[in-house]
Amino acid sequence: MDAQAAEQGHATAQFNLGVFYTRGQGVDKSASDAEHWTRKAAEQGLAPAQVALGDMYDEGRGVPADGVLSAAWYRKAAEQGNATGQYYLAQCFEYGVGGEKDLEEARVWYAKAAAQGHRESAAALALLESK
Repeated sequence: MDAQAAEQGHATAQFNLGVFYTRGQGVDKSASDAEHWTRKAAEQGLAPAQVALGDMYDEGRGVPADGVLSAAWYRKAAEQGNATGQYYLAQCFEYGVGGEKDLEEARVWYAKAAAQGHRESAAALALLESK
């Protein structure tokens, strides 16, 4: 674990430290510390951290559950081409998390992720198309 690099502002190190706090790996498990370090990395534009922060808001881990913020962080990752972010953003549109349901928008994001080989997106897209 490179806490010094995280303190110096390295986004990947910050994200890794957030993961360590989430899992209690080498440090005491702490949702608030996990959120702190994950947010720092996400705010620097690290897409996996943005997805993780979206998950935290979705599940209410270390932060109050908030569908609007969850969808917003997923969108940031999705717009960078992150397939996992695209998948979760599509789910937000499919189920109306953080806003109104929009099945056409869900299809768009599932298709983008599926085109990158994201299997869950391909399956979700197929189910959506069969409706």
